[in-house]
Amino acid sequence: MPPSGRVKLGRDSQLIDLDLDRSGAQPLNEQLYKGIKGLILAGVLRSGARLPASRILARELEISRNTVLAAYDQLLAEGFTEARPGAGTRVSADLPNLDGEVRTARPLLGSSTGAPPLPDRVLDLMSRRTPGAHRPFLPGVPDVSAFPFDEWGRAVGRFWRCPPQAFLEDRDGRGHGPLRRAIADYLVAVRGCRCTADQVIVTSGAQQGIDLCARVLLEPGASVVLEDPGYRGLLSSFHTAGATVTAVPVDGEGLDVGYARAHAAEPRIVAVTPSHQLPLGVTMSLGRRLELLRWAREARFWVLEDDYDSEYRYRGRPLAALQGLDGGERVIYAGTFSKVMFPALRLGYLVVPEQLIDPFIRMRGVVDDFPALAMQPALADFMESGRFGAHVRRMRQLYGDRQAVLRDELVRRFQGVFAIPDDDAGMHLTVGITADADDVAITREAATLNITAQALSGYYQGADASHGLVLGYAAYGEDALKDAAGLLEQAVGRALAGDQETRILT
Repeated sequence: MPPSGRVKLGRDSQLIDLDLDRSGAQPLNEQLYKGIKGLILAGVLRSGARLPASRILARELEISRNTVLAAYDQLLAEGFTEARPGAGTRVSADLPNLDGEVRTARPLLGSSTGAPPLPDRVLDLMSRRTPGAHRPFLPGVPDVSAFPFDEWGRAVGRFWRCPPQAFLEDRDGRGHGPLRRAIADYLVAVRGCRCTADQVIVTSGAQQGIDLCARVLLEPGASVVLEDPGYRGLLSSFHTAGATVTAVPVDGEGLDVGYARAHAAEPRIVAVTPSHQLPLGVTMSLGRRLELLRWAREARFWVLEDDYDSEYRYRGRPLAALQGLDGGERVIYAGTFSKVMFPALRLGYLVVPEQLIDPFIRMRGVVDDFPALAMQPALADFMESGRFGAHVRRMRQLYGDRQAVLRDELVRRFQGVFAIPDDDAGMHLTVGITADADDVAITREAATLNITAQALSGYYQGADASHGLVLGYAAYGEDALKDAAGLLEQAVGRALAGDQETRILT
């Protein structure tokens, strides 16, 4: 914004600052339109107030006249202004008197603006932190540049050149039949699941599957057990369903089932990430798995197994799913293609016990009736032809190499600062901070250097949060990881220096 950005608006010569971000993604005409609209809604520009001529405003703001005209045209079209020959552009005389009422285009959540209040669970959801920017080390992001889009495009084209009439009219709430069969065959062969295609429900990503579980299985106030630390998407879905959440600690063997038994009153759902705990990366031991399933049968609750990245294990075969150990009686299995293929595909799936098939389909109908089918035939072809398995094997090798590079960089740069785990799976590494440093302070410093290092403490619900960093590596080449590790070293140094200054001052 140049120093001349003050614009004289109205006969009272009131000076208004209109801040235009010339480097932002939002067009200048849209910024100007929203700025003037906000002043009108706030009652700063009153009914009948004259706006400056487009030439004058363009000169004062050092923007093109066409930009001003586009903003004025939008205000006129929405009724905020009126234009009369010889009178210029004025704030509409038909607007109500806004004196004494401060209004904004985006009222603050929970503020007393006269709007009906939002439920507390929604306000809680809105207060939660959003994911970081897509830059190293954002976790859970695949390398889409390595995906075989030529093969995928041929699979899409083969089907859509002449799609069958029955498919175009398909309204099966579970999803495309051939895809469900391909998913079931894959899970039986690779993940050790016990299921049929009838038990598979295709969803718009794993998060929709989790939401369906909350809708079908929970009443307001129902008890739910979650890992602590754990996946925030699970917490959000169950909170918005009105559930009472018990946070249960995770140790080297996974969820502490004994603690859960002692502190969770009659749970309805116990949600776990047993193959690769999110975010700590530990594997639930066989003893804990059997103890959890025994408790589920005794207490009559459902186990939700979130198997979000089990394809990526770099030593040995992927671990068998908890669902197969259970025999498909109490475990609901949730999977996703977003991390294996590409996020924009927006396809996931649930495997539900037979007695839950109809309730889930009926509840799915409340949300969106039946799943979007456009990409499902291509994915079925991709899986049945073996190309899906081949892609997974390539990515497993690629991500394993990148994990090794990142671990080497962390060992070289952060001895005595980080506790680096011997993790052999997944798409991220979680390091504990052994130095006297705040992980949130490190993430703030990292953001100023254009890297995203998520604070481990943000994954905790309880007060006894451990400090560490969750570092994704899958989407970033080896050179990018090395460069990002160097920037992270700078961020840690700054955070440590800041903590030391704070201690001296206090």
